[in-house]
Amino acid sequence: MISLRHITIQAGSFNLRDLSMEIPTGSHTALMGRTGSGKTTLLEGICGLRSIRSGSIWIGDREVTNLPPGQRGIGLVPQDGALFDHLTVRQHLEFALEVRGWALERRETRSQELAEWLGLTSLMDRLPAGMSGGERQRVALGRALAFHPPVLCLDEPLSALDDQTRGEIVAVLTEIRNRTGITILHITHNRSEAERLADRILHLRDGRLES
Repeated sequence: MISLRHITIQAGSFNLRDLSMEIPTGSHTALMGRTGSGKTTLLEGICGLRSIRSGSIWIGDREVTNLPPGQRGIGLVPQDGALFDHLTVRQHLEFALEVRGWALERRETRSQELAEWLGLTSLMDRLPAGMSGGERQRVALGRALAFHPPVLCLDEPLSALDDQTRGEIVAVLTEIRNRTGITILHITHNRSEAERLADRILHLRDGRLES
């Protein structure tokens, strides 16, 4: 579950004021809105990448408002994937696990499990350069899911993909939810994408959340 309780976020002259919402455990919720409406700002606030001026953020029964990003239990896939050019696919999949102090054997077992699931086995020793958009997005998803987070936040995950690849990643996201029961908050401006994937659609309009 993700619960926002009367939060206010300021980004320069732009403000989101007194926002509240609750995303049930296991839900795939799409958040839509025009460009510049504050969707990514809100997502960054939830993930701890932007400060909250007031209010509180809860993940499950735990308040995370003042916790650093790595302690919130959130897997994040940024809009561009944000892969590291100098890391192989294997290193990306193990990145969050190494940071959290997982032993080498556990890291290797988990990265191999993710690679098989996401179709990345043949790419494990590849760097991001030269990979297709769909391959890069699978790596970003694997990195975000590696440590078994209860919540997955997606920022426009399909926006840069062609139609065929978009369909493939839609299938991957559907399988992720079915297999893990993870709670998903999905930022998108594409109505058909939201309707294909989400069981709940919210809109951010004029600084307010509407169902």
